Amino acid sequence: MELITPSWSNPELASFRDAVRRFVASEIAPHGQRWRDQQHVDRDLWNKAGEMGLLAADIPEEYGGAGGNFAHMAVVFEELGYAGDMAFGLHVHAIVAHYLLNQGTEEQKRRYLPQLASGEMVAAIAMSEPGAGSDLKGIRTSAVRGADGYRLNGSKTFISNGYLADLVLVVAKTDPAGGAKGISLMLLETRDNPGFRVGRILEKVGQKGQDTCELFFDDAHVPLANVLGGEEGRGFVQLMTELPYERTIIGVAGVAAIERALHLTVEHAKERRAFGQALIEMQNTRFVLAEIKTEATVARIFIDRCVEDMLAGRMDTVRASMAKYWLSDLQCKVVDQCVQLFGGYGYMLDYPIAQMYVDARVQRIYGGANEIMKEIIARSL
Repeated sequence: MELITPSWSNPELASFRDAVRRFVASEIAPHGQRWRDQQHVDRDLWNKAGEMGLLAADIPEEYGGAGGNFAHMAVVFEELGYAGDMAFGLHVHAIVAHYLLNQGTEEQKRRYLPQLASGEMVAAIAMSEPGAGSDLKGIRTSAVRGADGYRLNGSKTFISNGYLADLVLVVAKTDPAGGAKGISLMLLETRDNPGFRVGRILEKVGQKGQDTCELFFDDAHVPLANVLGGEEGRGFVQLMTELPYERTIIGVAGVAAIERALHLTVEHAKERRAFGQALIEMQNTRFVLAEIKTEATVARIFIDRCVEDMLAGRMDTVRASMAKYWLSDLQCKVVDQCVQLFGGYGYMLDYPIAQMYVDARVQRIYGGANEIMKEIIARSL
């Protein structure tokens, strides 16, 4: 699969990419169907990825990470995308690590980041509730302070990594009358926590190998020291500060999927014959692929600029919202066009393009629905 070399690449990143590609080929790609059947990846994958330095590639070495930067994580997410993997919930794990790195106390960083880096702990973030998704101010999960810690009550849904999570970053209300200022982020350890319960693994349209669950809290215990940042009421600001990282990751994954879909479809169009000629010799096929090639190139240039902005520390909420909305929309459009060019085979899950079709749709929903992204962009006008 020949790809455009990212503008932010260098020899060290190219070597890192080779190592990541080998790891994905040996430890992830062969297991996709089995993981879809069991609805989660094997637990030891997290430990293997930790040994490779993939779980916290952009976390400083002093906290157990690999000491790289956002470009290293972009390489990991691109290679997962090129392999068609949508089961390994590394994106959520990395997001929680960055909440800790940028918003946590020194004690919280030193306690949890090394365990996240090694795979000893798997992380999840619990925002959405049955009655509150993009509207975080509408959450009802509560955290009531007592002498020995907080008692967490409520439920969350659509939680990626929920089945295997050892550490859950929970969005909760510590002051029900405080509005946005009454929201706090709580670090809940799931092991030996009798008030915590994992519900069923949810049956999704796609991404079936990724464990997405309901979580329930019935007086679940959170130590006093486990309010992220050590201070109540900062949760909403912390969320708004860290969301650009998540949304840029979604953009990176979207471009990788677009490039993979184009590659698969070009190969199919060269091999498949109809009416005495290869599909790629037909004008409609050639024109559709020409459009996709152009869009893929524009998307690559845009996401490369976003990665450069992340590396320079100048990526803002508006630009990240643009990347998330436009690239996920484009991903769904391109994959749909590619399915059409595959004909009936494009609807068969034996063909990777069909799996990409069902896996892509949620990109426009999680990380903030694309309609919310447009509202954020519009407010900047």
